[in-house]
Amino acid sequence: MQFDVLTLFPEMFEVLNESIIGKAKEKGLININLVNIRNFSKNKHKKVDDTPYGGGAGMVIQPDVVKDAYNSLETQNAKVIYMSPQGKKLDQQKVEELSKQEHLILLCGHYEGIDQRVIDSIVDEEISIGDYVLTGGEIPAMVLIDSVSRYIEGVLKKDSTNEESFSQGLLEYPQYTRPEIFEGKQVPEILLSGHHEKIAQWRRNQSLKITFFKRPDLLENVELSDEDKKVLEKIKHDVPNSIS
Repeated sequence: MQFDVLTLFPEMFEVLNESIIGKAKEKGLININLVNIRNFSKNKHKKVDDTPYGGGAGMVIQPDVVKDAYNSLETQNAKVIYMSPQGKKLDQQKVEELSKQEHLILLCGHYEGIDQRVIDSIVDEEISIGDYVLTGGEIPAMVLIDSVSRYIEGVLKKDSTNEESFSQGLLEYPQYTRPEIFEGKQVPEILLSGHHEKIAQWRRNQSLKITFFKRPDLLENVELSDEDKKVLEKIKHDVPNSIS
């Protein structure tokens, strides 16, 4: 997948050269092209912003430099996303939807934002990572790149995303590794049994419990089996001592 990022601070994206995303770049599974909007300024001081019409605090990024930065790219079949607190909130469904795209162009705002005229001109969709305001769109863009890249074939091991939180509508079950006993607490015996069917059922039950306590709203949209419903009824009956 091709990611083009229009930003005033390309150096912030150095972190994406590390870990899984860095390895995906090395393998050519994803490409992240950083475009410095400031390079398209016609001002001798590379100024890219000005005071807002109508007055108010802060500065607004000018439309012409953003449009010129956008025009420097190959944009055919690309989806342009503006990282904005006004956008639709990023969730698992949107992440998986975007992972099916071949080319995403991410526009990062800063200061008081970007002149609305260029947003109207080039942006296909606005996306937010939460109901709060950050100093710029760079961190949200990194969140989107990281979350979407995980669903590109070959970035993670096969089936790695199948059972994690939100993949089936539930939060993930707890994970354990060596040592078998830590600070007097032992790994649940079922995980040492080698009985894969029973382990799978235990994990499902744990996911139901954790989701019930931490994000009960998610259960409204999960298709539950009769067994799942029995487990949830027992959880409700055993509150508050049902997580163990």
